[in-house]
Amino acid sequence: MNINIRPLAFGLGAEVTGISIDKPLDSEATKMIRKAWIQYQVLVFPDAEISSAQHIKFSKEFGELEVHPFKHWRGAEHPEIIEVTNRAIDGKKSETADVGRKWHSDGAYTLRPPTGSLLHCRAIPRAGGTTWFTNMYMAYDTLSEAMKAVIEKLEVVNDVGIANYLKARSTIQSAEHARDNPAVVQPMVLQHPESGRKALYLNETVTRRISGMSDEESAGLLQYLFRHSARAEFIYRHSWKLNDLVMWDNRCTMHLAPADYAPDEIRQMYRTTLLGEPRGRLEQANSRSAQAPGEA
Repeated sequence: MNINIRPLAFGLGAEVTGISIDKPLDSEATKMIRKAWIQYQVLVFPDAEISSAQHIKFSKEFGELEVHPFKHWRGAEHPEIIEVTNRAIDGKKSETADVGRKWHSDGAYTLRPPTGSLLHCRAIPRAGGTTWFTNMYMAYDTLSEAMKAVIEKLEVVNDVGIANYLKARSTIQSAEHARDNPAVVQPMVLQHPESGRKALYLNETVTRRISGMSDEESAGLLQYLFRHSARAEFIYRHSWKLNDLVMWDNRCTMHLAPADYAPDEIRQMYRTTLLGEPRGRLEQANSRSAQAPGEA
């Protein structure tokens, strides 16, 4: 097996070819891919014509899989997969049609934020339907030393209840999501357990405020860091092709999926998620213990 790795952008991202991910990997190939993933943060595997079962099997080479905290999003046949799409499901607009419109890191509102995600393209519009990724190592490294000293020990309150895509849901569903996913406190600066590098860890989708501060006190610093994290030189914009599989590291990247395509054209993606290690705490000490993913 002759695996080739080609960088895709200055900030992050690489294309991996010379591998058939529909077949079992040997240990050497798995190590090589993981090493590239840690180095480039986002890996693109083109022409990955795989079934859901093969998608799951490949994903498990890199860790235990999460069953998504939102039970309405889980696949009936394969609960490890969620479908991110604008196609109608059972005659209704998909619940995932408008997710990802703002910068975010998957599962940052949980007590086991995912290690990574693997997204497989099943259908793509004729134009657009892109996904953008940004390098949160670079976002941290390019801050002044004075700013790093300010934020080093700060924590943020992440609350999925402020996400725009949940506000559009029914009152019953929104209340259910809030009950099952209470606000959590996470570090603003995260040291990556494998690379040892520091990354900013906050996002405009679910980060409500800085822990210990009011919303008003937090707003200025958070807005600056949100803008700083999405500087053009940090970003890779992926233009999808059918059967692309993209794997990214949630510990040191953010991503967004802009509404840059015709709404009557189908964009259909299947995602698996690598279960992360326990981290953070509930914002309210008297909240019920957060469920581990899959217990709901």
